[in-house]
Amino acid sequence: VQLQASGGGLVQAGGSLRLSCASASGRIYSSAVMAWFRQAPGKEREFVALTRWSRDSTMYADSVKGRFTISRSSAENTVYLQMDSLRPEDTAVYYCARGSQWTVRPTEYFSWGQGTQVTVSS
Repeated sequence: VQLQASGGGLVQAGGSLRLSCASASGRIYSSAVMAWFRQAPGKEREFVALTRWSRDSTMYADSVKGRFTISRSSAENTVYLQMDSLRPEDTAVYYCARGSQWTVRPTEYFSWGQGTQVTVSS
């Protein structure tokens, strides 16, 4: 499954952005787990949020809980990340990924989008 991430940009602290991750190769199967990760310069890639494609189950990193919301559209084969109350420390390249395990480990995901830059100014 090819994934295409979009929606990044420059925003002031306290602002919002919505990231999208579309499946370029069509349908995402119900067993899939879709996740967002991010990587800041000089840091390791870190988990942000994940959801099961076929259920409303979600999980968030503590650092984004209450500010970010992951959702999906089966009709559009797209997963979203709504980011509110953004902070400068949210600045990173954001990646979407597809896997089959309910895990926060990026090594368990086997399909990745190309990344989209999010920059939050103070």
